[in-house]
Amino acid sequence: MKPVLEVADIFRHHGDAYRQAHGDHMGRVEHRILSAIAACRTAVLGGHVEQCTDCGEKRISYNSCRNRHCPKCQNLARAEWLEARKAELLPVPYFHVVFTLPAPLTEIAFQNKAVVYDLLMRAAADTLRTMAADREHLGADIGLIAVLHTWGQNLHHHPHVHCIVPGGGLSADGAKWVASRSDFLLDVKVLSVLFRNRFINEITAAFKAGRLQFFAALALLADPDTFAHHLAPLSAADWVVYAKRPFGGPEETLAYLGRYTHRVAITNSRLINLEQGRVSFRWKDYRQGGETKLMTLSAEEFIRRFLLHALPDGFQRIRHYGLLANGHRAAKLELCRTLLAAPPPPARSATRDYREQYRQLTGNDLDICPHCGGRMVRLGPLPSSQPHRHAPHRCDTS
Repeated sequence: MKPVLEVADIFRHHGDAYRQAHGDHMGRVEHRILSAIAACRTAVLGGHVEQCTDCGEKRISYNSCRNRHCPKCQNLARAEWLEARKAELLPVPYFHVVFTLPAPLTEIAFQNKAVVYDLLMRAAADTLRTMAADREHLGADIGLIAVLHTWGQNLHHHPHVHCIVPGGGLSADGAKWVASRSDFLLDVKVLSVLFRNRFINEITAAFKAGRLQFFAALALLADPDTFAHHLAPLSAADWVVYAKRPFGGPEETLAYLGRYTHRVAITNSRLINLEQGRVSFRWKDYRQGGETKLMTLSAEEFIRRFLLHALPDGFQRIRHYGLLANGHRAAKLELCRTLLAAPPPPARSATRDYREQYRQLTGNDLDICPHCGGRMVRLGPLPSSQPHRHAPHRCDTS
């Protein structure tokens, strides 16, 4: 069922006004996000006409924008990614560990997204792997999937990394599987200290190498002494690292991954209304035990907060490390299964047909008439209503 209100509706009604007010301060990525989401599944991108062979019902299916920030364009991408992960899950407990940047670093991160987000993800992964390799803790070479999120429930800038980690890894010589406890992976207090020290070392090195830039209110941080003074209190502070309970098994792990990997700053389902230039949406206040509350912002402020989470072109927000790193994943996982006496992974679908692929991955059949259950056939294409520089993609009509 289509939500009553979508992010695209807000962009269509208020995007032009936002550009007029803030366009000079927006980057190319932010401009593209506004245009793509507003045009998604509209005549702007074109599409095709379908008709039911039984009842004669016609429908127009418009193309999707495929922008990774668009709430409507993640279903198939998520399903394809999860299908690939099915073959990589091991019959062991999986843990969820979250690493968060402290507030004094979030503004630096915002002005240096590509550099600092990369440091955050690598520092989190290196911390887990280094501690796990220590014989006093686990003594194993582990793997993990890291997913970057940059938002909180209220859409403020809140960079943090979700890591999904198998409960164990390979011994140093690769001869055996070293299992973690079923209810405990690594001490989060130790992880916090290691993460803090590693990240501060890395961002200091990035500063000395001239990889960081500072603007506006942060301009003074370009001075080495000022930058060092800014970091100094963080070296003694407690950084937020926490671990959630282990998952029940591979299927629960897969479902959990699906809720995190292709999430955008806010889903359409959380939007309540758009009235007199104000947007209302649901959010969870975790400082109040996760209590669900209603927040109302001006459309201008809503768009501003949404665009805070624009990712740099080419930035990989889902990454694999250790045993799951792309270069040797297949071989390492085969060895792990052998040591665990686990069955081979399920075979992946080889179909290249979009509609059949969508049906297999999502359980929804695009060829079924929504009115009578008959078969929909394509009558012909609909050209886009105006030139658009972004390549469209067949939509899923959901």
